[in-house]
Amino acid sequence: TAELDGETNLKVKQCLDVTNAMGEDEKSLSEFNGHVICEPPNNNLAKFDGTLEWRGVKYPLDNEKVLLRGAVLRNTPWCYGLVLFAGKDTKLMQNSGRTKFKRTSIDRLLNFIILGIVIFLFFICFFCTIACGVWESQIGYNFQIYLPWDNLVPPDRTLGSAVISMLVFFSYAIVLNTVVPISLYVSVEVIRLFLSKLIDWDVEMYHTPTDTSAHARTTTLNEELGQIQYIFSDKTGTLTQNI
Repeated sequence: TAELDGETNLKVKQCLDVTNAMGEDEKSLSEFNGHVICEPPNNNLAKFDGTLEWRGVKYPLDNEKVLLRGAVLRNTPWCYGLVLFAGKDTKLMQNSGRTKFKRTSIDRLLNFIILGIVIFLFFICFFCTIACGVWESQIGYNFQIYLPWDNLVPPDRTLGSAVISMLVFFSYAIVLNTVVPISLYVSVEVIRLFLSKLIDWDVEMYHTPTDTSAHARTTTLNEELGQIQYIFSDKTGTLTQNI
């Protein structure tokens, strides 16, 4: 059950004596018509309560009579079984939570800064839209002989100014889109790659007896160095070398 609870030791599983008597008789197995009443789906790996009703007799079922999804058979090539839960009702799926996307502190800071810049850009475009509408209604409407309005714009002063200002909003968004530093992500990735190579090239982290050098498997490793506050270990030898 290493994939379930992380334990690699063997666990003994044994069926009921009444079902064990059927052995490998496929005819008897195909005619089996027992009825199982058990607990609802849950994520408790160490407990199972159920009852098998067969031929008018009830037999108790516990955790030793159940093979969980994800377990691997040992010392036996195969076995017959009755499916109790399937799909998302299995204990394996009940214990699997949502995958959490891990981000470094610099990534979170960059996302916050980019979001702030986008909001600032939106307000700038909104201010320019209002200013354009005011200018068109008060000045631009009287100077159409020099700056004529498009044929799609209504001739009315208020309605025409509103249509032009809404179109100008997208024009300012295109003109001012360079305010958002998209290339900042590329620059940060290049810096991360270079700093990770410095870890690989560090002579002080080279182990001469085994001819092994340090290897940064992720470019964000150097950002998290020095930020560890607690280390929890459950056994001796995890962080130290047993002698």
